[in-house]
Amino acid sequence: MKRETRAVLIAGPTASGKSGLALALARRFGGAVINADSMQVYDALAILTARPSTADTAAAPHWLYGHVPAREAYSVGRFVTEAMAAIAAAQTDGLIPILVGGTGLYFKALTQGLADIPAVPDEVRAYWRARADAIGVAALHAELALRDPDMAARLRPTDPQRVTRALEVIDATGRSLSTFQAAHGPAALPLDDTIPIALMPERDRLHAAIDGRFEAMVEAGALDEVARVRALGLSTSLPAMRAIGVSSLSRVLDGTLSRAEAIKEAQTETRRYAKRQMTFLRTQLSAWPTAPDPVAALEALSRRLDHSSSR
Repeated sequence: MKRETRAVLIAGPTASGKSGLALALARRFGGAVINADSMQVYDALAILTARPSTADTAAAPHWLYGHVPAREAYSVGRFVTEAMAAIAAAQTDGLIPILVGGTGLYFKALTQGLADIPAVPDEVRAYWRARADAIGVAALHAELALRDPDMAARLRPTDPQRVTRALEVIDATGRSLSTFQAAHGPAALPLDDTIPIALMPERDRLHAAIDGRFEAMVEAGALDEVARVRALGLSTSLPAMRAIGVSSLSRVLDGTLSRAEAIKEAQTETRRYAKRQMTFLRTQLSAWPTAPDPVAALEALSRRLDHSSSR
């Protein structure tokens, strides 16, 4: 791979085969797989986030997986810092950095630049997170609509992390988060220095994969995993507690939802999430080449890597 190409980037919706593609590429060309998924960073959610298996991590280096305690809220800024450090470490070891994940915002921040948002004082952050726990996200979104209608219109009233963040910023700075987001700093990893690809699978095939995978997660012990996470006594506004499946399976443990109902509910939620991921890829990462499945993507990436290494 020529020196100017600093990393391979693989994006796509959940259950599209990204992780298997990254592993196949790493084994073929000598690479390190670097996580770009906002949920796979958490230590307590190996099953529900479909984190790579022990066999996968033994076959090739895997970095930035399961290294964040569930009690913390991981940020896009921290991701960019850690991803660039991982890319540098892989290059030092003579490995091709292969970033893979379904969090399109991480790839956008990495390749297009981060908004320069001032630090929010701890007391402001603590106030709004406590308020989120006290009144719930819907009421919190209503407060945001009064103080920052532009930002409220951009955010779903079911997203406590982003709604809380928007209130923290306007409270601390007197300016809407949208004004900061409109101005980006320089990209840490310009797209021209990468080989990117986005998996865009056919809808019915993706839905079948999503449904089958969640059933497999439950068989693999997802209920026990949720019980362990709940035992930590964490705030429900934390990202780890909002991972798909945590709420549904929690109600199974409480006896208010059957196992079959929880599986169906989580499958539906995952399909909706995948739709949002693909919309983001189409609109925010529109310059990326696409592939319909991992086989086609592996062929395309292999050609690019073979061409780069021959120059």
